[in-house]
Amino acid sequence: MMNTDLLTALENESRALIAQLDAHPKVRQLFEGTLDTEAYAHYLAQTYHYVRWTTPLLALAGQRMVVQGRHPALASLLLHKAKEETGHERWLLADLRHLGWSSAAVERTPRGVAVEAYVAWNRFTSEAGSPTAFLGTAYVLEALSASRAGAAARNLVERGGIPGIHRAVTFLRGHGDADEGHVSELATLLGSLTDPGECEALILSARMTRLLYPGLFEEPRSVAPALGAPRT
Repeated sequence: MMNTDLLTALENESRALIAQLDAHPKVRQLFEGTLDTEAYAHYLAQTYHYVRWTTPLLALAGQRMVVQGRHPALASLLLHKAKEETGHERWLLADLRHLGWSSAAVERTPRGVAVEAYVAWNRFTSEAGSPTAFLGTAYVLEALSASRAGAAARNLVERGGIPGIHRAVTFLRGHGDADEGHVSELATLLGSLTDPGECEALILSARMTRLLYPGLFEEPRSVAPALGAPRT
């Protein structure tokens, strides 16, 4: 039997995030393809700072589930996603390079508070909390990509307001093309979960992602203490 309450809650968080972003002036410009070079580069740099953690944290969560001996299908999905996401941070570096940013310049860019909080939360759930929770984060982000990323890439290129933009939409285009099928796959597997604690952790991660994601578009106010290098 499918856990429709869990899937409904995850879908509601996804819809709420998309509605928030559609109403956000900067994000709306990204979706419409009218964002300027500086703001687009800022978005890509902040995205890089959280995406570089995706593979190691997915792998860690999957490995913990294997050790725990629970939900082998979900453990396999986490490990598969870890491999699937490998190198996506290099897409962002390539896009930024075409905007005139070196890798060193990207690394020096201060991470916003929202990025720090996003990484810290998902690091906690992967290392010590409920490892299935990262899939709540994944559900919301993949639903967003499936809904908006491909169109944003097309609009940016068609508007042509950013010099060299046709070579700087690799990340958006790649996620827009792939993530629609990922959402369906996630829904099928997550629908089998019935443990109240696990379901609560999944929904909480989805909600945290919804609340934090708009912060990617805010300028960092100060340089926060750096987290350690992601595990490999």
